[in-house]
Amino acid sequence: MPQRKSKTKPPSSQPRHSSFLAADTSAPASIVRIGPAGWSYPDWAGYVYPSRRAKGFHEATYLAEFFDTIEINTSFYQPLRPEHAAQWLDRVAANPRFVFTAKLWQRFTHDVQSMSSSSAAEEERAVRAGFDVLRAAKKLGAVLLQFPFSFHRTAETIAYLSALIRRFGDYPLVVEVRHGSWDSPETLEFLRDLGVSFCNIDQPIIGRSLGPSAQTTSAVGYVRLHGRRYDTWFTDDETIPAHERYNYLYTAEELAPWVTRVRKVTERARETFVITNNHFQGKAVVNALQLINILKGSKVKVPEPLRRQYPQLEEIADAPPTEPLLFPMGKGSKDGTK
Repeated sequence: MPQRKSKTKPPSSQPRHSSFLAADTSAPASIVRIGPAGWSYPDWAGYVYPSRRAKGFHEATYLAEFFDTIEINTSFYQPLRPEHAAQWLDRVAANPRFVFTAKLWQRFTHDVQSMSSSSAAEEERAVRAGFDVLRAAKKLGAVLLQFPFSFHRTAETIAYLSALIRRFGDYPLVVEVRHGSWDSPETLEFLRDLGVSFCNIDQPIIGRSLGPSAQTTSAVGYVRLHGRRYDTWFTDDETIPAHERYNYLYTAEELAPWVTRVRKVTERARETFVITNNHFQGKAVVNALQLINILKGSKVKVPEPLRRQYPQLEEIADAPPTEPLLFPMGKGSKDGTK
């Protein structure tokens, strides 16, 4: 997204929460947390997680051994229950650096009539009940407002987004838009004026899809990588499984420009989250580990099942495998690259 001087100043009457003022560009580089989107995927058994799990095994506990963040996906489909939030806090407690991010319920991002409905206040309370448990524990790094490709930039959608930000503006908000109509200096100034973060995304560029960027409009930097499955991203073919949309493994060459963008984001943000959403068969975990290795310049702990499926992880692993690999390093990889 180009950075140009806007001729139109967005309304200054909107309240800006003091906790989310734009980051000082002279501040030190931000904390960087890298991790996958979600953890509850059946196809991760034998890839990310052991095929046979010990008693008391929990996915979040396991992932917190390798990552300092996970983006909660379930809150997109229904409000996060407070008791579940409390349980998840306990599950990741062994990693004191760990911070969740969470997606806002799709009722507010995919139904533009939601805030004018008679149940809107009750639905807001339900959303807040779970988020507030995480926030009280200082473990809610960001709340993602993920809008669909059909959410174009118009006067009406800007007004809707403004109202939604006012409604949930006491949280550290991140706005993800996917349509190219939002590619404008006015969009960035609008978010910056409200102290809300812009989500930099990687997605298949089809038609007017929003392209890659390295923008920072608040103290929180945010990057999401969705993969590049051009053939399934917008498909209406019901015979194609939904997971195929995210069945993509980034190559080192494809990750390299994003490493540069993430570093640019960290120059302006206090805390930066990099989320990999190409989740099928653990590909998000593979790429997240590779990004940690590159951005932090150190070897990483690698899940044993994953290193057997993706032997290329051997070169960044901080310890030898507990069992001999079935294939020599770099051979037999189920990389899924299209």
